[in-house]
Amino acid sequence: MPFVRIAGVLLAAVYPFAVYFLLKHGFSWAAGAVIALASLFVWLSKRNRISLAAFAAALILACVSGLAQDSTAVKLYPVVMNACWLAFFAFSLASVPAVEFFARIKHKDLPPAAVVYCRKATFAWCIFFLFNGLAALDSALFRSDAWWALYNGAIAYALIALMFAFEYIVRRIYARMNRLP
Repeated sequence: MPFVRIAGVLLAAVYPFAVYFLLKHGFSWAAGAVIALASLFVWLSKRNRISLAAFAAALILACVSGLAQDSTAVKLYPVVMNACWLAFFAFSLASVPAVEFFARIKHKDLPPAAVVYCRKATFAWCIFFLFNGLAALDSALFRSDAWWALYNGAIAYALIALMFAFEYIVRRIYARMNRLP
């Protein structure tokens, strides 16, 4: 499975630029195929509900794009991905928040203050995916293909990295202030 995992990561990283190139040359059906292929490799390597939902959405968007000969459906894929992640984090708030689930992998017994933090961090990720999804929607509907590729192929990834870094810094500060592990 290493090949599938590597291919999934590479395709997920470069698909916006491949889609941009294909759309620029009038191949919206091929752009849809690239997104479907990228999401297939991600699903095959992860085998979870989010990646399955993303693969199903990619297939639907690719078919719509190909049949309608319209690139908008293909460009909605990042919106769907953000919606999937938003749903994952938001629904987890009804039981064990996603950040708490991940924290318990490393620390089985979390103190109450850490559980409170995990709920707040999960909510922060919900806000992030909501706004990132709205920005992706704006790029798909109202911006040029070049801007769409830049936002969804570089800026969005940079924002995710910044969110991870910001959450890590806040977590460390919170842990020190509350004497947590």
